[in-house]
This record gives sequence, structure tokens and C-alpha cells, in this order.
Amino acid sequence: MATFPILLVHGIARFDIFAVILRERLKIPDNSHSDQFDYFKGIKNHLEANGFTVSAPNLAFAGSIDLRAEGLINYVNDVLQRTGSQKVHIIAHSMGGLDARHMIVDKGMADRVATLTTIGTPHHGTSVADEIARPGGQRLVQELDRLIDVDGFADLTTAACEQFNRRAEDAEAKNGIAYQTYAAWEKQPDIFAPLVPSWFIVSLHEGKNDGLVSVRSQQWTPELIANDGTRKPVAQQAFPFQADHLNELGWWDLEEAIIPLFSGVSIVQQALNYEQRVRDLYLQIAQGLP
Repeated sequence: MATFPILLVHGIARFDIFAVILRERLKIPDNSHSDQFDYFKGIKNHLEANGFTVSAPNLAFAGSIDLRAEGLINYVNDVLQRTGSQKVHIIAHSMGGLDARHMIVDKGMADRVATLTTIGTPHHGTSVADEIARPGGQRLVQELDRLIDVDGFADLTTAACEQFNRRAEDAEAKNGIAYQTYAAWEKQPDIFAPLVPSWFIVSLHEGKNDGLVSVRSQQWTPELIANDGTRKPVAQQAFPFQADHLNELGWWDLEEAIIPLFSGVSIVQQALNYEQRVRDLYLQIAQGLP
């Protein structure tokens, strides 16, 4: 069982941001149901109910990886101070995995992280970000940038991620952190409706994907090799059932539904069963941490 605190690190543009802001402003305390509408739906309380110390930072909404990595540093240091622990375990979704990798490599935090588990992380970038970086997409980004910092999308292009991978591999192969990845995918008819356009983009350029990130990109690499020949394996895990980028967080969607007449299970129960499977997967991950 994990001996260090666990951090659940969210990806770019967290969809529960308004609930987070409201809770912070009203100082609403946590309870056994307080995370039912969180980015990681029901996962924090499920892990805590099984004996784990868990917390979840709120990083810059769509800021650059460098900005989000700075925020993660502050949060990690705060957790270590509060708990008296020497290190943390990080379980990160999507861009959160890149934030953690940048924090470790570029911000001198390798000695404060025991393990990094990434789920749905675009280690090799995503062709969706490549499309956004094209002239038409750039105009939209520029308009959005007038309202909110959206520099993070540029950090998710395949070129930006490959550049970081080359630069970081030596340090990542030599540090004492254990890395593992979880890769998920889903067929188009079962993809959450808003992710269908991006599913087609990634499918065209990269193949099997979760609606935003290809399986290959999520898998990262089977092995990190340092300049001096030092080798470190990266444990590549497959999500044990089909899931899209939203499902990976414990959220069920109607595209997953099977007509009760054929399944013998009500829609409500289907949702509950699916979300419990995801929570149990996170518990399995936590139980496997050193």
C-alpha cells in the first residue's frame, strides 16, 4: 500500500472549474459526497475510504505547461509540509501528466516524487492540438486569449511534445521515479458526443484513440534510455475496458448506454456500474504503488 500521499492532477480546461471556484469561495468542506461532480468523479473519496491520503490541486485552467508546473510545485511542497511526508505519488490525467513531467525535469522536483502514473496523457502530443495550431485555429486561440490564458494548447502539439521528450529522456532515465502509463480507446459510436469531431481528427492521423489522444501517445515509451546507457522501463498498462477521455475520470455518458430491454439493466444502474469500475481501477492503481 502506498506510503506517500497521492495527488490527483487534472488536465487542461477542467470542466468542473465553476464548481471548484464556488466551493473555494463558499469554503464548503469536503464530505463523503463532495467529489461527485469533481473532475475525478468520486475517486478521491473512494481512495480515502480505503485508507489513502489524497488531494487534488487546482492548476491554471488552460495556461502553459510551465505555468501549471510552477503551480504543481507549490502544491506538492504544501502537501509535503502538511503531511510530513518526503515524497508524493502522482496520478495524472491528460495534460496533468505533462505538467508533472515538466515539474520533475525542469523544476528540480525529482527527489520529491516517488511515482508518476499517467492516464490519457498526450506524451507525444495530439493532432487535435496540431489542428488548433493551424491558421484557422490560431485565430480562435487569439480571440480566446483575450479572455483567458490558453497558452497550454500550444504545448500539446506533436512537435512540442517530441522536443520535450528528447530533451527530458536523459534525466527521466536516471531519476529514481517509477513511471507507468494507462492508455484507453473507444469506438466512435461510443465516444462522448462533444469528442466525436476530435476523435475523427486523431483517428485520421494517429489511429486508435480516446477522443482526444491516441493510444500510442498515451503509452509514451516502453523504455527510457539515458545518454550514458542507463535504462529504465516504463510500465505500459491498457485501460481494462473501453473508455473515452471523459470516461477515464469516472464519468459515464449516454453513448455508453445499452437499451435496458436488451441488457436487462436500467440506464441508471449501467451508469453506476461503469463509474464504480473506474473508481475501482484507481483504487487498484493506488494499491499497487510502493
